[in-house]
Amino acid sequence: MAWDEPDEVADHRPEGACGCGADLADAADLGVARSFQQLEVPLITARRIQHDLRQVRCRCGRLHVAARPEGVPDSAVSTGLNLRALAVYLVVYQHVPVERCQRLIADVTGAQVWAGFVHSCLARAAGLIADVVRLIRTLITAAHVAGFDETTLRSGPAGQKRYVLAAVTERYSLFFLGRRALESFREFGILPEFGGVVVSDRYANSQRALAGLIRGWHAGRDAGQRQIPPGIRDPLMREFRHAVLAGLSDVRRVPGPKSSTAQHPGRDLLEFCRDRQDDVTRFCSGTRIWPTNNISGRGVRPVKTQQKISGRLTSEDATQHRLDIRSYIDTARKHGCNVMDILRTVMSGAPWSPPAPALA
Repeated sequence: MAWDEPDEVADHRPEGACGCGADLADAADLGVARSFQQLEVPLITARRIQHDLRQVRCRCGRLHVAARPEGVPDSAVSTGLNLRALAVYLVVYQHVPVERCQRLIADVTGAQVWAGFVHSCLARAAGLIADVVRLIRTLITAAHVAGFDETTLRSGPAGQKRYVLAAVTERYSLFFLGRRALESFREFGILPEFGGVVVSDRYANSQRALAGLIRGWHAGRDAGQRQIPPGIRDPLMREFRHAVLAGLSDVRRVPGPKSSTAQHPGRDLLEFCRDRQDDVTRFCSGTRIWPTNNISGRGVRPVKTQQKISGRLTSEDATQHRLDIRSYIDTARKHGCNVMDILRTVMSGAPWSPPAPALA
């Protein structure tokens, strides 16, 4: 922990009497002898704020009533946007189950909330960010490169399995609940119109030459270069091609129809590297294209964490609400935003929106 400018200074003066019997309140002040800094948070206590809208009469006789403050719903009793944002933050971003969310809010703030309140916060947040999610979808569709990934999720009736589809760039994230079918990818709304480079996990990165190319990509990008320097790239490309050919000669193909004949482990991968070499090594042509799809894997990983903690989500609509909010949060974080801050903007009715690429 580092010493920093204090937000508050508490001045402590010796009290009591000296050994000589004199009162230390009358002693000469010689200044500060030692200082200690302590990082602390204020004790959070929920407050009930009553908004009284006063009425006045103009000299002309007309009556005027004060406007209801922004963020205060038109109901006798409601919850504030900070409390609603906290509920969404805990459930979606910190993976806290609804019941534990209620308990945490009660223990930390003293506010008593109910499960229906938490679910209503999620539904309201998802509705308020609907336009932002559509914008994120458009920006990813127009991106030069995007990573795609999927993971299973227990959602809906017992025994039913769904897939969370992810489309991710370095600036935007989008998640969609669907099935492992072409129709779901069309409903996702990106791949049919996407004209950029798709990055997916198709090959093993442990192969030495390929790993060397990936290291060269990172070094080139960190140095601001547009591609891997030829002196590094070309020898490794030759080594990669020779390694694939050597592997194909060692792992012979099992005779039979290609669509129904199971091959020895690694044979399909070797054939893919041979037949789609330009795709496998596409990142070597420019550092704008990623060598791995780790960014997409990091995007879908929280979905599995949520499932391990909360179990099955019985409502597919509620699951999609969470995924929409996760898309909004992940995109905002990639733009350097504080999660609680952007959730407050949602609950205020004016959600944060990502800038267009030309302005980013």
